Amino acid sequence: MNSDPYSAWADNELACLPHGFREDLYEGQVVLVTGGAGGIGRAICMLLGRLGARVVACGRDQLKLDNLRESFAGQGIDVATVQANVREPEEVAALIDTVWAESGALDLVVNNAGGQFAAPATDISPKGWAAVVETNLYGPWYVMQQAAQSWIERERAGSIVNIGTITGRASVGIPHTAAARAGAEGLSASLSVEWAPHEIRINTVAVGVVRSPGLVNYPDEARSSFDHNPQRRLGDVQDVAQAVAFLGAPTTASFVTGETFHVAGGEQVWGEYWALGKPDYFYVEDGPDS
Repeated sequence: MNSDPYSAWADNELACLPHGFREDLYEGQVVLVTGGAGGIGRAICMLLGRLGARVVACGRDQLKLDNLRESFAGQGIDVATVQANVREPEEVAALIDTVWAESGALDLVVNNAGGQFAAPATDISPKGWAAVVETNLYGPWYVMQQAAQSWIERERAGSIVNIGTITGRASVGIPHTAAARAGAEGLSASLSVEWAPHEIRINTVAVGVVRSPGLVNYPDEARSSFDHNPQRRLGDVQDVAQAVAFLGAPTTASFVTGETFHVAGGEQVWGEYWALGKPDYFYVEDGPDS
């Protein structure tokens, strides 16, 4: 592993990272990014802002939102911020109303807010379980439902991109996340069909291990799994941001909905991730030469 897995781009660096899009791809569009002040969310806000979007970021911590707005302004990117907890449906409803009232439109919603902690399954309390499931499943549901209602009432098309993780395999050490993220992926697929008549597209970006300060929440034992993918390296927040930019725009992905797009270095087809370290039981020794 050549780079510090816990490092992050400074905002002035994010503002200069290369990308593969037309500079005005999101010109005139309004984008809402939940969890916008974090590592991945910050990169998404920056790239979409650079591509011309009017970006609205929400989060629970007003100080972090203030820092985001002020720092981005220094890079020539105007970001509006709204304090909201996606786990509270009343706050989500107020958030969507605020975006329409202050920006006059809503074209793309990026469900990025999330969080989890690693722990043996037997040690996870009901409160800890609920917190993770509410953040990673209930929250996206509240946001998607409110956004869709606003589009349907106004007879406007819309796009949703959910940030998820690799599903369909064991996620030892983070079972609450595995349950919530798998549920959110199934929910997205179902809603993409139900709301297709309203010209609402819904896609998911399944993220592998990307270099981010958020990785410090995992114990040192997890580090050996960070680059367990065919490319044998960590991803970058800009990789995720570019996937969002592609899936979210009607000019690049108008015929894409119900999709799960992996940004994981191939980890979904080969790789393993042990959030608490790999137990000795699962190490396999080579047999004797035949």
